[in-house]
Amino acid sequence: MHTRTFRDRRGRGARGPLVPQSIPRYRTRSEKFDMITLEAYAPIHNRFPDQLSGLDLAVDTIPRMRLDTSSAVLPDDIVADGPVPLGRVLAPGVDTAGNPTRARLVVFRRPIERRAETPQERRELLTWVLTALVANYLNLDPRDIDPDFQL
Repeated sequence: MHTRTFRDRRGRGARGPLVPQSIPRYRTRSEKFDMITLEAYAPIHNRFPDQLSGLDLAVDTIPRMRLDTSSAVLPDDIVADGPVPLGRVLAPGVDTAGNPTRARLVVFRRPIERRAETPQERRELLTWVLTALVANYLNLDPRDIDPDFQL
């Protein structure tokens, strides 16, 4: 049996993923972000399980909403860093097929990743965004959810 060797003509090294996709260590950036989002949300959900039982959590890549550019103030259901939305609370409603939908927290991955340089900063920012979103959903002060919350 002959094993095939690959030439490295231009000195750039190995091509392709270093870790096979079949093992658990392989994760895409979006999968890693989903995992740390769930980890940041778990303590909040465990603290208010009854109030948050009808709430879904979603991650979207970028904000896909139409905002009024003439207004300098964003609606209360949007958590933002300046003019850039980081997360949003969607009220329950009816989808295009006529089916009822549950209330949903939507976290926007790319704006959060751009504002956090390290994984620790990303976790802290996610905790901050989720705390603000849950506070808006429950109509509470964010410090009632997390006493260390910084406005």
